[in-house]
Amino acid sequence: MSTSAPAQRLPHHRVDGRDSAPPLILGPSLGTSLAVWDPQIPSLARTHRVVRWDLPGHGGSPAGLLPDGGTVADLGQLVLGLADALGIEEFGYAGISLGGAVGTWLAVHHPERVTSLVILCSSAHFGPPEGWSDRAALVRAEGTGPVAETAPARWFTPSFAASPAARAMVADLSAADPGAYAGLCDALAGLDLRAELSRITAPTLVVAGREDLATPVAHARELADGIPGAALTEVAHAAHLANVERPVPVLAALLGHFAADAAPPADDASRHDAGMAVRRAVLGDEHVDRAITRTTDFTAVFQDFITRYAWGEIWTRPGLSRRTRSCITLTALVAHGHHDELAMHVRAARRNGLTPEEIQEVLLQSAIYCGVPAANAAFAIANRILEEEN
Repeated sequence: MSTSAPAQRLPHHRVDGRDSAPPLILGPSLGTSLAVWDPQIPSLARTHRVVRWDLPGHGGSPAGLLPDGGTVADLGQLVLGLADALGIEEFGYAGISLGGAVGTWLAVHHPERVTSLVILCSSAHFGPPEGWSDRAALVRAEGTGPVAETAPARWFTPSFAASPAARAMVADLSAADPGAYAGLCDALAGLDLRAELSRITAPTLVVAGREDLATPVAHARELADGIPGAALTEVAHAAHLANVERPVPVLAALLGHFAADAAPPADDASRHDAGMAVRRAVLGDEHVDRAITRTTDFTAVFQDFITRYAWGEIWTRPGLSRRTRSCITLTALVAHGHHDELAMHVRAARRNGLTPEEIQEVLLQSAIYCGVPAANAAFAIANRILEEEN
């Protein structure tokens, strides 16, 4: 592998996490900068070396990175050049929309480089090329203003479109170079990977926003059906930039899928570190910091034990998703009447991506096998926690 690349040909990028951690490259959506991944970075960087990059003419990347007539394949080559420059041979990859298409191309044409793949709110074919050609012509003539004005309706559900997070994404689009943006529209117009999906060998998760108008769920299902062994997760109450609008369930999906990339902890120290990372991801920093603050000389041995054993050996195993582990944990806590722990793990289940409706189903199932009185108490506790969250 070449470890050098001309500096002027590298996209603007940012690296978070330990250099020794498994590498994970994140690709953005058309019109956004690498900041689109901000909601997921603190958790992902605990277990991975996370590399984010900007599209040509977006964020800090120069417009000239994409040549005239450039394609998604050219963007893929930019990512490979960046990986080479950072000394990364193999990597996990997750991308949103156009960034997801780049990951799909990489997994098709460079399977030896991609260890695992998440395709978020994307497509193998983004619709008739005429629509993209028309948008490119509009931006070349009038700048990004017209598309920035209509972006909230494409990117977000109506209830989220006016939020500060949504406005920040639209500001990125407004700041994008019009020529580069138009060139990327042309690249999308020429993209069609549908016939090549069967060549992907990397473990793949496709994530869709159920209210995504730009790349509807049907596009995600086409990806999942075409990629051997691919899984599909649909995120409720989310449109095109699902990880911005619904950061918690998207993060849960990413953590669950990329958990297999991390090497199993080999000793007590590494088990403790891995366990603490998962414990914080599942229970939240506030809860864990509070538990650490309350630790005494007498309880320290138990805190170390549960961090290493429960979180570092069991919750880190790749055999079950964190969503599934949350379902099992809730049922066990209902059965044994551990009400304080149940409240804590209702919050954890939401952080792991379970909807209130799914928690409701778990408790109904528990009523049959754990007893109606136990489930009655559990419903009261869960209802209180969910109302507090709302």
